[in-house]
Amino acid sequence: PVNIRNMASSPAALTVVIPTLNEAGQIEDCVRGLSWAGEVIVVDAGSKDDTAAVAARAGARVLDGATPGIAAQRNAGIAAATHEWVFALDADERIGSGLAGELAAVVAAPSHEAYRVKRRNLFHGHVLRRGHWGRDWVVRLFKRDRRFGGMTAHPGLEFPESQQGELQNELDHMPYRDLRHHLDKIIAYSRMSAADLAAQGRRASWIDVTLRPALRFWRDYLLHGSILDGRLGAIHAGMSAASVFFKYAFLWERQRRG
Repeated sequence: PVNIRNMASSPAALTVVIPTLNEAGQIEDCVRGLSWAGEVIVVDAGSKDDTAAVAARAGARVLDGATPGIAAQRNAGIAAATHEWVFALDADERIGSGLAGELAAVVAAPSHEAYRVKRRNLFHGHVLRRGHWGRDWVVRLFKRDRRFGGMTAHPGLEFPESQQGELQNELDHMPYRDLRHHLDKIIAYSRMSAADLAAQGRRASWIDVTLRPALRFWRDYLLHGSILDGRLGAIHAGMSAASVFFKYAFLWERQRRG
C-alpha cells in the first residue's frame, strides 16, 4: 500500500483533469487536496468569477477559454495531460487519502486500461447509500488516449464496460449547497438532456411527462430503499422524479415551438 504522507516528495504519475465554470467558491479546496498528484489541470469554460485565478494560485495548470461542456472540457484537459494516466474529477468531488493511495498504486502497476469508482454522495450533510445514489459508479481513471462522449449533462468514457477495473476506495461527492442549488442544477441538466433527446428525434408523450416521473419516485423510494433514509430519502426521491419531469417537459416545450 502507498503511504499518502510520502507522496508529496514522490507525486503519483497521474494527471487530474477538472472542468469548471464559475466554481471560485470551491475550486481552491479541490485543487489543494491534490498535492499528491503529478499534475492538476483545470479546464475553465470562461467563468465570470475568478475561478481560473484561484485555481492557478492553488497550484493547478489552467486552460482558460475552453469550449463549454463537460465532455469537451475533459477532453481538452486529457489532450494536454503529460502523464499516461488521467483521473477525471469534478469541482464538487474530493479524493481522500485512501483513494489517493490506491490511485498511485494502480497507475504504478495497472491491470486494466480504465477503472470505475463508486461515489460517496453527501446530501445535506448526510451520506446517502440508498436510492440511485447507492449505485453511483463512474469511470474516471483511464489512459490518456481515451475520450468522453455521449450525453451532454452526464457524458461517459468511451470504453467497454467488460474491460474496466474497479477501485476499492470511494470518491466523495458533495453536489448541492442547498435545495435551491439542487433545483437550479436539475433544471440546467434537464435542459441539456432535453436537447440531447431532441437531437435524437425523440418527442415527449403524455406518458413521459406523467408516468415516468412517478415511476422514478417509487423506484428510488421503495425499490432502491430511499424510504429507509427518512425525510432526506423522500426529498431525494422527489428531486430525482422532478429531474425526469423537467427533462420531458423541456422536450415537450421544444417540440411545441416547432
